[in-house]
Amino acid sequence: MMRDRNIQVGVFVPPHHSNRENVALAMRRDLALVDWLDELGYAEFWLGEHHSGGYQIYGSPELFIAAAAERTHRIKLGAAVISMPYHNPLIVADRIVQLDYQTRGRAMFGFGPGALSSDAHMLGIPIPESRDRMMDGVNLVVRLLDGETIPAKADWYDLRDARVQLEPFTRPRPTLAVA
Repeated sequence: MMRDRNIQVGVFVPPHHSNRENVALAMRRDLALVDWLDELGYAEFWLGEHHSGGYQIYGSPELFIAAAAERTHRIKLGAAVISMPYHNPLIVADRIVQLDYQTRGRAMFGFGPGALSSDAHMLGIPIPESRDRMMDGVNLVVRLLDGETIPAKADWYDLRDARVQLEPFTRPRPTLAVA
């Protein structure tokens, strides 16, 4: 067991699984891995979001985090990343707050533009716009988590007096990171 309080060790799992592998079993194995890492004293577990390719099987790291939070006790659970250009900023902020409560402050959220061009292609998102959309969306998510009411419009969202319905469990807000 890792007991040195000066060193924290975490794990990032893309996760890669063979296209020939049983997906339900792969998911069970990933959850068992989180259980084991929690028991060993690891500090963090991060999991990515992907929508194409077939070998990175999680379209919603938040759903995995919710399941893992019910099985674990100490380990922090991170979405690495939420592909911000694919999502409405208000919906992302609401999901963050919900998971912040469900995990009692153990959820962490990374944001990125999306790693797979095939994901962006399938969603009709021009790849050159992805990074700007990510930064715009992350800015709005932070403002929403900070309690602001936001009117904002872009070609990929329309927020009308948008606000999160609950304040975050974690003060001032959950851990956020940008890739």
